[in-house]
Amino acid sequence: MKRGTDENSCRLTALVGFEGAAALDVTGPYEVFAVASELRGDRNEARYRVVLLADQPGPFRTASGLALVADASWRDFKEIPDTLLVVGGPDVAPLTGNVEFLEWLRVMAGRTRRIGSVCTGAFALAEAGLLNERRATTHWREAERLQRSFPKVRVDPDAIYVRDGHVYTSAGVTAGMDLALALVEEDLGRSVALSVARMLVLFLKRPGGQSQFSTVLQAQTVQGKRLSPLLAWLAEHYREALTVEELAAQAAMSLRSFARIFLAETGVSPALFLEKIRLEHAVRMLESTGLSLEAAARECGFTGCEQLRRAFQRHLGITPQEYRDRFRSAGPDQQGESLPWL
Repeated sequence: MKRGTDENSCRLTALVGFEGAAALDVTGPYEVFAVASELRGDRNEARYRVVLLADQPGPFRTASGLALVADASWRDFKEIPDTLLVVGGPDVAPLTGNVEFLEWLRVMAGRTRRIGSVCTGAFALAEAGLLNERRATTHWREAERLQRSFPKVRVDPDAIYVRDGHVYTSAGVTAGMDLALALVEEDLGRSVALSVARMLVLFLKRPGGQSQFSTVLQAQTVQGKRLSPLLAWLAEHYREALTVEELAAQAAMSLRSFARIFLAETGVSPALFLEKIRLEHAVRMLESTGLSLEAAARECGFTGCEQLRRAFQRHLGITPQEYRDRFRSAGPDQQGESLPWL
């Protein structure tokens, strides 16, 4: 087999797709690597050559109906990729149920410099035994199933992407682009990765330990629906000065029962849940408006800038101003002009 670099110092990056894959799992990382190559131009520095592999060469249909074209079959692909990423989809049985593919994956894991997955592609890596005793992540909706099916895997359901040794896994769908950006930064440096992020209007790194999904959506995924009306009401009234007693009354429960049921259905206390909703709205406000931190804090239900700062530090590990600065580094500047690509 040929190694994953050629005479032009291109890094061979292989994406493994399949019939029914999620289109963005493929096209998102593909675009990141392609833009990184484009930005390097003819400079004498490492770039990427991206190939799409599937069971057979030629077109295959993704879950959304979009047709993609595989450059080759993984069955007879003779080169060794520098990076190999397995994508996911609603049903990864074409990969996890394919004994030949899993054996090929094990072989490639011992030869390629790094191997990884996008979204539910983690199930293929786990089935091949490549995630045993490693930290890993996947789409939030499938994290519990991954942990249950593969108890030797240390699943982090909240991570955007995880690196454990030379094995990388990413969360749901667009997180594949976060992972690809991280790989570009490893290979070509921060300035190139930042240029790619600017070109694609992405964060170079999502701030702090940002969750894969919203607080309200997270609550809706757990068992038990007694609090569904209250959670819907909270999504509209989070700006108000609310006490736990008032929330219990709104839910028509005693304070003791309310606290117990709320924790059981959401996994957090009522006060923490309310703080997280307010924080999520503050995040969007800092991303999309020029409001002062004090005004943004009060608009989202915080008592003021100091309470907002404490919430940011507690949940994201950065200050509100740092968050705003990171967002603007990947988008329009404060005068509304586009930042240069390079």
